[in-house]
Amino acid sequence: MDARFLGIAELTGTPSVAVVVDVMRAFTVAAWAFGRGAEKIVLAESLDEALALKARHPDWVALKDGPPAPGFDLVNSPGLLRSADLGGRTVVQKTTAGTVGALAVRDASLVLCAGFVVAEATARLLRSRRCADVTFVVTGEDGRAEEDLACAQYMAGRATGAETDPAGFLRRAGASRAATELATGVRQGVHPDDVALCLELDRFPFAMVATPEDALMVLRPHAVDAGRVGTAGPSDQAIRPT
Repeated sequence: MDARFLGIAELTGTPSVAVVVDVMRAFTVAAWAFGRGAEKIVLAESLDEALALKARHPDWVALKDGPPAPGFDLVNSPGLLRSADLGGRTVVQKTTAGTVGALAVRDASLVLCAGFVVAEATARLLRSRRCADVTFVVTGEDGRAEEDLACAQYMAGRATGAETDPAGFLRRAGASRAATELATGVRQGVHPDDVALCLELDRFPFAMVATPEDALMVLRPHAVDAGRVGTAGPSDQAIRPT
C-alpha cells in the first residue's frame, strides 16, 4: 500500500481513498456516538450550518468543540458523551479540525474517519477493499499533530497486515500537545477521562465511512467482518452498523 500523510492544507486534487484522522477528539467522539446508538452523524461546514440543521430538525443532536453554547446539545468530549442516550438519533458535528478534514476530501471514492478507537476495523476495511493508494489526512495542528500522525502510521502498518506493536504509537499520542492541553485544562469542554478514552485502542468493532447524502456529508458505522475487534462491554448500547 502506498500511504501518504498530509495535513489539510497540503491536499492537492482529490485522493482516491482518504482516511481522515482526528484522535483528540472528533472521531473518538463520533465512534462513541455510534456506540451510544446514534444512527448517523452529519458533518457540518460551520457552527451556523450546524445550528441551521438543528433548527430544521429539532430532534437532531448538535455538538461542537469548546464549552457549552446556546443551540448545541453536547460538546466534543468522549467522557461527557459516553453516558448519553443517542439511540436512533442523528448527530450534527462541527469541530475545529476533524470535520474540516473530512469535508476537504468529500469527493474521494472512499472516505474513512478514524482514531485509535476504530484503528483495527479501519485497517481491516482498507485491506478488504485492497486499497493500494491511501491518503491519511492528519487534521490537527496543520498536519503536525503527533497523536493523529501516530494513529495514521499505526493504521497504515496494520492495513498491510504487518504485526505492528501499538505501544510506541500510543505513547507518542499520550505525550502529544493535544493530550497535554486536554489533561491540564487548557481546552474547554473536557472530561478528565478524555485522553484515556482517546487512547483506548480498538474500543469499537466498526469503521466509519463518510458519504455525500442530499448535499450533506454523512458519517455512518460500517461493520467489518473479521472477528471481534473491540472491547465493548455488555453495558453498551447495541451498535447499528451499515
